[in-house]
Amino acid sequence: MTESIFDAVHIGIVSISDRASTGVYEDKGLPALQDWLTRALHNPITFESRLIPDEKERISATLIELVNAGCSLVLTTGGTGPALRDVTPEATLAVADKEMPGFGEQMRQISLKFVPTAILSRQVAVIRGHSLIINLPGQPKSIAETLEGLKDGNGQPVVQGIFAAVPYCVDLIGGPYLETRDAVCKAFRPKTAIRPR
Repeated sequence: MTESIFDAVHIGIVSISDRASTGVYEDKGLPALQDWLTRALHNPITFESRLIPDEKERISATLIELVNAGCSLVLTTGGTGPALRDVTPEATLAVADKEMPGFGEQMRQISLKFVPTAILSRQVAVIRGHSLIINLPGQPKSIAETLEGLKDGNGQPVVQGIFAAVPYCVDLIGGPYLETRDAVCKAFRPKTAIRPR
């Protein structure tokens, strides 16, 4: 077996749902995240998956656990709306060293192209140590849209997805060099930050 030319990456994926975590219905968030990341990245990925209820302390503890386990990137899905049980943003901000508001702003801009209720979304992104943590929407379709952005009939970007900025952000905080598949999501880096193959 030949060794990959791409950096290995450890990614945490967390689905936050009272009902899915108790088996009331099947969780679709974790498979959607894993599928999209596997398609989008050339890097060999080790996933750390968690399915947990909408409990602030539990969410915060899970995020800290995944960061401490070496996950350079942690993506959550669910719990970002205005309902009383939606506490994912609060739990995420509670463990933050730095807030990265541009990610949430862009996710809402993308979702507004589809539904006016996108303004009710409260996704946030933060840095903790050497890890980037991003709250994503709860629906698999919305997850893909916000990560990838919107493309025209020729596959050209109309609105940039948030993942285009993720690899360079991970570079800046000391994480592995993430390489995307352009057909799914073309990462942007300044020329001086691009590593030759």
